[in-house]
Amino acid sequence: MRVQCLRFKRLDHHVGTGGPSALDSEGGRAITDDHFRGPVAGLNTGWPAPCSGSPLVGRIVVSKRALVFPGQGSQVVGMGGELVAAFASARQVWEEVDDALGESLSKLVAEGPIETLTLTENAQPALLATSIVVMRVLEREGGFDLASQAAFVAGHSLGEYSALTAAGALTLRDAVRLVRARGLAMQKAVPVGTGAMAALLGAELEIGEKIAREAAQATGEVCAAANDNGGGQLVLSGHKAAVEKAIAIAAEKGIKRSIMLPVSAPFHSPLMQAAADVMATELAKTTISVPQVPVVANVTAQSVRDPELIRRLLIEQVTGLVRWRESVQHLKGEGIEEIVEIGAGKVLAGLVRRIDKDVAVRSIGTPADVETFLKTL
Repeated sequence: MRVQCLRFKRLDHHVGTGGPSALDSEGGRAITDDHFRGPVAGLNTGWPAPCSGSPLVGRIVVSKRALVFPGQGSQVVGMGGELVAAFASARQVWEEVDDALGESLSKLVAEGPIETLTLTENAQPALLATSIVVMRVLEREGGFDLASQAAFVAGHSLGEYSALTAAGALTLRDAVRLVRARGLAMQKAVPVGTGAMAALLGAELEIGEKIAREAAQATGEVCAAANDNGGGQLVLSGHKAAVEKAIAIAAEKGIKRSIMLPVSAPFHSPLMQAAADVMATELAKTTISVPQVPVVANVTAQSVRDPELIRRLLIEQVTGLVRWRESVQHLKGEGIEEIVEIGAGKVLAGLVRRIDKDVAVRSIGTPADVETFLKTL
């Protein structure tokens, strides 16, 4: 195994972590450089001193670990702030992101307000950047090697772009440009108030799809399954009247609870076709490389490495079902025993626990999380 060489710095800084996360406007959480500097309370300052090498005593040939990346809804003001205060490599990520966007998104993440951060056009690049902050610290400060110490990556909706960036299929600059375009296009695809999303709690995919079909037939409008999050949590999306009809049908069928989600658009439904068209244009202009490890695609729940297939599936993802439950099951079937959530919050770790309690899970978003994880390698 790798002899782990930590290059953490001794620090005495602190940043706030913000308030509770908002509901996921893409359905992933249906029920959940100066800007960052300041005093850090309780931070472990006794980390190992720098060292110059991280020799490989024996390269890991087969890893039983997968990394997963959260989607919209995990955002909070101050996310990733302790890492940014502690490590130059983390601050460099935000410098790249701000430069790519031509604005100080880092300031918005550090200071808020949460209402502006939660806007789709801001939340998507902010969450991606926060995940890459964690990856950069793991790799440059802790010597983590994705190609040898993880077998797969996956992400929930927006998080698929984070996964592709972490695996080297997308550059950070291209990724933040793409998700900014994605967020804007998804918001503009349908007039506000036309669409809606609802979470059915206690419904599996088959029954949820049946309810959606009945609602669509009854109203003559669009209603479709948007997110199969697992553990009996299914999200529907479509025209507002059709989604409301689906909730009524769900109650008749004995679904224990259904709730409308406070979202601004019907994400992951056929109503997002205009946004998919925008992403087809944007992705056609973007270089996609072969990822270091396979990426489990949202719309197929299968592993993919071919750049052209990745491009096509990212376009389909805008209107398609996020098959998160099946993605986790695919990872388990491939021999994965540990799933590590990279970035803001712990939403995906919670979903994985509900899907398969035998898979070990952890979330990494703070210096303490990084330190604990690296000790396990």
